[in-house]
Amino acid sequence: MQTTFSPEQLADPHVAESEKILRKCVHCGFCTATCPTYVTLGNELDSPRGRIYLIKDMLEGGRAADKEIVTHIDRCLSCLACMTTCPSGVNYMHLVDHARAHIEKTYRRPLPDRLVRALLAFVLPYPARFRAALRLAKLGRPFAGLFEGTALKPLAAMLKLAPKAVPAASAVSRPATHAPKGARRGRVALLTGCAQSVLDPAINEATVSLLTRLGVEVVVPRGEGCCGALVHHMGKEDAALADARRNVDAWTREAEAGGLDAIVITASGCGTTIKDYGFMLRLDPAYAAKAAKVSALAKDVTEYLATLDLPEPARKPGITVAYHSACSMQHGQRITRQPKELLGRAGFVVKEPREGHLCCGSAGTYNMLQPEISARLRDRKVKNIEATGAALVATGNIGCITQIASAAKMPVVHTVQLLDWAYGGERPKGMAGPTTAMAAE
Repeated sequence: MQTTFSPEQLADPHVAESEKILRKCVHCGFCTATCPTYVTLGNELDSPRGRIYLIKDMLEGGRAADKEIVTHIDRCLSCLACMTTCPSGVNYMHLVDHARAHIEKTYRRPLPDRLVRALLAFVLPYPARFRAALRLAKLGRPFAGLFEGTALKPLAAMLKLAPKAVPAASAVSRPATHAPKGARRGRVALLTGCAQSVLDPAINEATVSLLTRLGVEVVVPRGEGCCGALVHHMGKEDAALADARRNVDAWTREAEAGGLDAIVITASGCGTTIKDYGFMLRLDPAYAAKAAKVSALAKDVTEYLATLDLPEPARKPGITVAYHSACSMQHGQRITRQPKELLGRAGFVVKEPREGHLCCGSAGTYNMLQPEISARLRDRKVKNIEATGAALVATGNIGCITQIASAAKMPVVHTVQLLDWAYGGERPKGMAGPTTAMAAE
């Protein structure tokens, strides 16, 4: 794609980076076939190619974002299916991130939108606040209908998504070192996360249980917190970079103190962002090198498990599992083989749903900010999952778990919970069902 940025514009390193990305686009349109919003809405401006034209026009013109640009950028899920499809290597992720930061700086959203986004940024990245908000949501759920059809519709979506019961806080979320069972084979840091540690702390508990049983020392460092993905995708770059620096400091201290083989992440959305810390902090001389090292250490839990010499499973459940590959897993991190192979080796029968490349509609806060599109994608995803005839769903991202479970008729669990069970851990809660294999356990 030809560009006409001025030398003055290209002196801005963010603009210069976006210009390089734009020049790689050859207008082929392959991305439109795999873009969930284009497939759903049929609008060229809701495809990656259409958004690229809008971003180019905005940045080249050096102008503030307008309502049209904001509408179509907001509808982007950041699923990154376009990057998997693109034959030219267009880094749409970095381009749309730059566009969102530009929107945040130059566009004044309507008051209800500003309030909702501020609420999400204030609550979700902080486990104590999020837990308190979920408890209050139980009181507010009967009033969700009052917000439908108003500018505060996202509040209705939030109330509907809130679980009926909030699990108790887990000790695993507190800073500690979890010693391995037997001889130590490795040492990792575990990101306990923010939303996941509140919505389903059993995921981190299963991770610690499995890794320590396999001889891996697991450290939850003091000082780590939200990965920054949530505010990053809302264009709040200062907050996102602050989160990144805090985590880089925490993990660097741990690596220097006792060495780390990996930083293990159990939410693939977080993993995609942490693996990008090196790019996000590339212009910060105090953090660029440290951030690059952290990004290189970051591993999804299945990615790390695939490097270990695993023993024979303690049990082989024989249950048919529909594996839902989260977008942040398959497109953001390009991890496609390891989760399925691990599940198969552990004795599960793995089935892949049709249209596995399409997003389930969760996408961080998307199911709250764009509830109608999100619901259409969720229903499409659930229909394809249920068509497999599987007894349950496995996936590697808490957002997908919450989204799919809101409509699916079968249990939805994290992949690591199934692996922990197969290798001698506890059966995941909510899995009791009619199948012989489950009943036998």
